[in-house]
Amino acid sequence: MRLTILGGGGFRVPLVYGALLGDRGEGRVTEVVLHDVDAGRLDAVTRVLAEQADGVPDAPAVRATTDLDDALRGAGFVFSAIRVGGLRGRAEDERVALAEGVLGQETVGAGGIAYGLRTVPVAVDIARRVARLAPDAWVINFTNPAGLVTEAMSRYLGDRVIGICDSPVGLGRRVARALGADPREAFVDYVGLNHLGWVRGLRVAGRDELPRLLADLDRLGSFEEGRLFGPEWLRSLGAIPNEYLHYYYFNRETVRAYQEAELTRGAFLRDQQARFYTDALRPGGSALRAWEDTRAEREATYMAENRESAGAGEREEEDLSGGYEQVALALMRAVARDERTTLILNVRNRATLAALDADAVIEVPCLVGADGAHPLATDPLPAHATGLVCSVKAVEREVLSAAESGSRETAVKAFALHPLVDSVNVARRLVDGYTAAHPELAYLK
Repeated sequence: MRLTILGGGGFRVPLVYGALLGDRGEGRVTEVVLHDVDAGRLDAVTRVLAEQADGVPDAPAVRATTDLDDALRGAGFVFSAIRVGGLRGRAEDERVALAEGVLGQETVGAGGIAYGLRTVPVAVDIARRVARLAPDAWVINFTNPAGLVTEAMSRYLGDRVIGICDSPVGLGRRVARALGADPREAFVDYVGLNHLGWVRGLRVAGRDELPRLLADLDRLGSFEEGRLFGPEWLRSLGAIPNEYLHYYYFNRETVRAYQEAELTRGAFLRDQQARFYTDALRPGGSALRAWEDTRAEREATYMAENRESAGAGEREEEDLSGGYEQVALALMRAVARDERTTLILNVRNRATLAALDADAVIEVPCLVGADGAHPLATDPLPAHATGLVCSVKAVEREVLSAAESGSRETAVKAFALHPLVDSVNVARRLVDGYTAAHPELAYLK
């Protein structure tokens, strides 16, 4: 079976390939096609993968190409992890937003909207090409903003595009460990949008153990979300929010921390990864070692500004291992081999959340098998969470409309309606700033 990875020169591709190396049995991936618009990045990542595969019997063959149509033809699965504008674009998203005193994070607030406006037209083009060149392929979308991009692609691919994210997986794992439970034996009742969800229960052997955690402030403060949000706030919510909700609940403190940081996250990663791609291509050096060293630093500094503003300290060692590659592998196995399992995924709502329409992409536990991913029935969200979900989904719809129509006015509306943008005038200046910074937004008129 062939897996095509779009964004094949991306830094996290070796995580996916590493997971494939450990997979055995029928229906496994035997060929990986890497596609990227940057041939140099493809060369660097291909070298990392060659070192990973050294000595591994029957390692999936790897081929790299800059021709998108060539990459898509014959694919059984398409893994999309593109970054339109690169890390330079992410750094500009942060800079423009922070100059206006609002958040520029790549998936949340003004930065997320700017990234979405750049990415949706490209994602739509990819979806149309997949429908034409590989109509039987399943698309696994990790491109951020993952929920928004998955919804854009679903308009052309229907349920054959499924969004994934490692954030709910890590959260569920930490909650289970705090309760002394085996994460593999726990069902995580998680509901919301991508980077905007809450764990409302954790069932082990049919019993919800979350109330026991919420009743114990010491235990609540023992893991990352407890330190990030504070155990008292978690008890008030009656749920454990996704870490990205820190941008909403503690927005003022987070914006200040970002403004005071020596480098924004995007600028840090831009500089760090530039060094990696140079080191990986250096004759006589180990591309794999360069990647491993860079990855360790990247994971340790994840959401550093948030943790600093909350006094949350360093990340735990067990939280540095990522996880989205395991979600991707589990999803591929479930579909290709009909190994039915339950995964938290980004899929069309159908009738899961009554406050949203059937086509809205949400992030919830799904039953996955050969016929795709189907969201499980869930209880309604509380009013405060429903209001936030509906507000952000409305913004996503305005982004989709602006990307389709090229309307600058609609883009201003998307920014102005976001809960973390506090003025229509700020929204107008953001659109001015982003269109000046990003040639990809020249379509907005």
